[in-house]
Amino acid sequence: MSPRSLSLLLLLLLPAAHAQNPPKSAHSAANEVVSPERSARVAAALDSLPTPRRVDQAAISPDGTEVACIINGELSVITLEDGASHPIADGQRMTREVTWSPDSRHLAWLLDQPGDVPAAQLWTDSSGGAAPVKLADLKGYAQTPRYSPDGAKLSVLFIEGMPRIAGPLQPMTPLAGVVGEKIFEQRIAVVDLATAHLTQATPPDVYIYEYDWTPDSKSWAATAAHGSGDNNWWIARLYSIAAATGQMRELYQPKLQIADPHVSPDGKFVAFIQGLMSDQGGTGGDVYIVPLTGGDARNLTPGIKASPASLAWTAPDRIAIFAIVDGNSGYASITTAGLPEASPWHGWTGEELIGPTGDGWTIGASFSRDGSVTAVVRQSASEPPEIWAGPIGKWQQLTHVNDDIQPTWGESRNLHWLTNGPGGDMHVEGWLMLPANYNKSKKYPLLVSVHGGPSSACMSKWPAGPMNGAAAASLLGWFVLCPNPRGSYGQGASFTEGNVKDFGGGDYRDIMAGVDAVIKDYPIDTRRIGLKGHSYGGFMTMWMETQTSRFTAAVAGAGICDWLSYYGLNDIDEWMLPFFGASIYDDPAVYQKSDPLHFFKNVKTPTLILVGDRDGEVPMEQSVEWYHALQTLKVPTQLVVYPNEGHIFFRSADASDYTLRMLQWLDHWFQKAAP
Repeated sequence: MSPRSLSLLLLLLLPAAHAQNPPKSAHSAANEVVSPERSARVAAALDSLPTPRRVDQAAISPDGTEVACIINGELSVITLEDGASHPIADGQRMTREVTWSPDSRHLAWLLDQPGDVPAAQLWTDSSGGAAPVKLADLKGYAQTPRYSPDGAKLSVLFIEGMPRIAGPLQPMTPLAGVVGEKIFEQRIAVVDLATAHLTQATPPDVYIYEYDWTPDSKSWAATAAHGSGDNNWWIARLYSIAAATGQMRELYQPKLQIADPHVSPDGKFVAFIQGLMSDQGGTGGDVYIVPLTGGDARNLTPGIKASPASLAWTAPDRIAIFAIVDGNSGYASITTAGLPEASPWHGWTGEELIGPTGDGWTIGASFSRDGSVTAVVRQSASEPPEIWAGPIGKWQQLTHVNDDIQPTWGESRNLHWLTNGPGGDMHVEGWLMLPANYNKSKKYPLLVSVHGGPSSACMSKWPAGPMNGAAAASLLGWFVLCPNPRGSYGQGASFTEGNVKDFGGGDYRDIMAGVDAVIKDYPIDTRRIGLKGHSYGGFMTMWMETQTSRFTAAVAGAGICDWLSYYGLNDIDEWMLPFFGASIYDDPAVYQKSDPLHFFKNVKTPTLILVGDRDGEVPMEQSVEWYHALQTLKVPTQLVVYPNEGHIFFRSADASDYTLRMLQWLDHWFQKAAP
């Protein structure tokens, strides 16, 4: 029996059906019961949060005249000239990922099917206003539909027979039988639009992560790797793949991670982003180009104080960049000549276009063929998501689906502070949400929320999503600080690499310096400072409570406490090598110095621990270990395990319960510490 199976058996947490089995919790003998009155107060704050309509995608037509959008799972098209909107495929409520044909006359989209295993249908609209046409039934997980430039084919990433949604954030399939014998590879599948015949085009032993057609419709540029798709994204390489034969030719082997490949309009180059990235989909780094025929890759953005997160070609010699800049969204346009070495973002001659401070523009946009018109999804902590369109940086609001939604929480502010770094003081930033109905003459608790990643960033976004809690915390009368310590995106590649071989070192000092800066400038009750985080934030929560006793209470979601056992149990160990330089078997010392379990006897902070029992990124056993250690110390603690959940909870009831328990725990200990 595997260690994972043994732990599950001992905790009796393997239910036959999730609906009949709520999350199981375990208490230490020292834990106290949260009062019903305080619990009701927290629940009321959560229940009062406004729920905006989901704006899932905005895709502008190649001719720049219309925007296809998916709102709450329904597809519609908006005409830019008059703002008129009309639905497409009326009655379809589970639409995902829409794409335009090159001539702007047709749309194609994925329609998810209900059920416990992934299945989707590929649809397209028809000429003359007739009913949409189903092109293919895809039994397995599908994503990223794309028309070929000649309009004759439609491609999609497809994992045939996949028993779950792809990606390591999802609940992992429990181990059974010969481990590693069956690997599900994501391939490019192609539908011939003349015959509706579907063909798997790429090799069966290669996992394709992202791809783009070449202008001649004869090949793709793609990031790919052999073996497990969940684990090998961190070592993916860039390939050219012949559409007719599936033959692959390696274009580039990166030093770090790569993402978002795009072929230039003239077919000469592939642009992509390379950098230190801790999660697939959490993109940041520098913009590179490499010749499609092969050759050396060239960095176009060396030394910029920003983290490009996505890109788009707007001409054969020009690329639009979407980046995280100092905790905000930034947009710029550069040529293939690139920027001078160490050119600061704020020094780009006439090229920089950044949204106003506090703006939460989505990192990415959809471009017309000539690059003159774009569509973006805009949101911030004070504005729910809507679609905007127009020339880059000159967008006008296109939708008003959330006009009736207003924030009920406090203002968000982008803060900056100094901390000790290599060569002297360094600048760090983050976001502070104020208590609702803030009165500077009163004292308030402070909640420090450490983001995941670590290659990620806190930004100004509508905060009422699942497993967040910031908005409800504001309604409860708390400050909420979300810092972007070294290791985060927003200040360039060197800053993002600042925690390599130093987890819990400089990033810990950055966060604590941020706490001190907030205490200095705002009325904080220092007897009531809470700490919470999930994933990397969960690790930092466990680590920080071994380093200081300043926190009144803590909540560790899916945290790492023991790097040795974690390395042997997790499903994505390739992510660790760029951050630690070697495996734990080859260099245990670099891991041990950042290992919370080595310092656990310092912990005095009451701690709630939350985790999904099928988490492959940070297996449940890490939370069990930390719970057991704190029990040994008789530190007040509680462990809650969510059956059939992965690293991120996708069942709304579980996500809501996670947030409710987190806030109730903090509120309880804040109340006990109140004057």
